[in-house]
Amino acid sequence: MTREELKAAAVAMLDRSYCPYSHFAVGAALECSDGTVFTGCNIENAAYSPTMCAERTAVAKAVSEGHRDFVRIAVAGRCEEFCVPCAVCRQVLREFAPEIEVICLNGKGEELAMPLSALLPYSFGPEYLIREAE
Repeated sequence: MTREELKAAAVAMLDRSYCPYSHFAVGAALECSDGTVFTGCNIENAAYSPTMCAERTAVAKAVSEGHRDFVRIAVAGRCEEFCVPCAVCRQVLREFAPEIEVICLNGKGEELAMPLSALLPYSFGPEYLIREAE
């Protein structure tokens, strides 16, 4: 999939967003190393805590289908600013792909791209967990 196709897939998910409370639609398209793409949109909930971000929706779909090797993700919003992943989404992406390319789009279709490490410096990962002898 080309970069433009990945970005278009993220933008297409904006119309599927369920955001009756914030009215802030977000779409995501997550590309795996084998070229498979999983899309997601934010899904809000009146209780707020159960709300799922678009990025985590895409990751959950990918992992549930056996994919864990991610290379890039496009995140789209309709706002003037670039739509960047929230802190929770950054940490979830870090679990699987510490150097994933994150392509942030604004409502004009402009992009800001960077590795996840630029968005989440000094991140915490599985390598920090102490494992006791089995």
